[in-house]
Amino acid sequence: MAGVDVAGEFETIRRLFAPLAHPEWGRGLRDDVAVVPSKKGHDLVLTKDAIVEGVHFLPADPLDTVARKLMRVNLSDLAAKGAEPFGYLLACHWSERCGWPERMTFVDGLRADQTAFGIALMGGDTVVTPGPASFSMTLLGWAPRGRTVGRAGARAGDLVFVTGNIGDGWLGLQAAQEKLSLEPDRVSALLEHYRTPTPRVEFAAVVQDYANASIDVSDGLIADLGHLADASGVRIEIDLEVTPRSAAGQAWYDGRVDEQSALESLVTGGDDYEIAFTARAGHEAVLRREAERRHLRLTRIGQVVAGQGIVARFGGAPIPMDRPGFTHG
Repeated sequence: MAGVDVAGEFETIRRLFAPLAHPEWGRGLRDDVAVVPSKKGHDLVLTKDAIVEGVHFLPADPLDTVARKLMRVNLSDLAAKGAEPFGYLLACHWSERCGWPERMTFVDGLRADQTAFGIALMGGDTVVTPGPASFSMTLLGWAPRGRTVGRAGARAGDLVFVTGNIGDGWLGLQAAQEKLSLEPDRVSALLEHYRTPTPRVEFAAVVQDYANASIDVSDGLIADLGHLADASGVRIEIDLEVTPRSAAGQAWYDGRVDEQSALESLVTGGDDYEIAFTARAGHEAVLRREAERRHLRLTRIGQVVAGQGIVARFGGAPIPMDRPGFTHG
């Protein structure tokens, strides 16, 4: 509304919702999950994400891929905490375009992925809205008591790692909007990543065993590592040149004249759903072995030092990051 000062996403959380959070289980709303102790030696780990038409998915996106993306972005949050998922709650806000066939298509996507990932629906709500369609999921998981990895454990001397590739989510959005000039197979690969990203659930146990701090890359690598640095009270330094790129991402990058600007776009675009984490330097060899066993790419991209904030370097020199990543209003 005109004349109203609307705070951004993180300011809204800090000022309005954090005071409502459980003082222990809610982690001050400074993490991606809540952790509730259970009676069987495990903690109940919960996370919640929503996706909105026109913001997180395009009106033309098939609704089965919308359902799968909703589930996968939540699975990514739990994987980055080292938790094992078992069930979910769902809220569907159907728009006027969501008739019975569209709703069946949405459920087809849910069915496929809950079978693939071994989880089940446990309840929820469904309503109709005159606005754009939106969907919200609360994912439930378990972790051994006290073993859920948060954002606040990074220590000076840690190394910084990321799984998979960075930038395909942002490039996939460009592909969906027909803004890329690449070979058809490259465009298809990027579209698939944007619509149905792969949560690194197979790496959750490794995160639990070796990560000091961890987060999934949803808002952008720079922004999300900045969250780790802030929560841990340290400075994280990364080298942009070693940003891992897929074959499609490399093909796009090879066509850029301004390499620094291209890398900045990849590390701030978001929607990658990889795991960025810090670990002791002495654990690098075992981390690489565990990633190789899972046929998963793992890249060391930087280090943790005393200080605060996030520093990105290109050619050895720090560069300003005016927009570290995506933020919600």
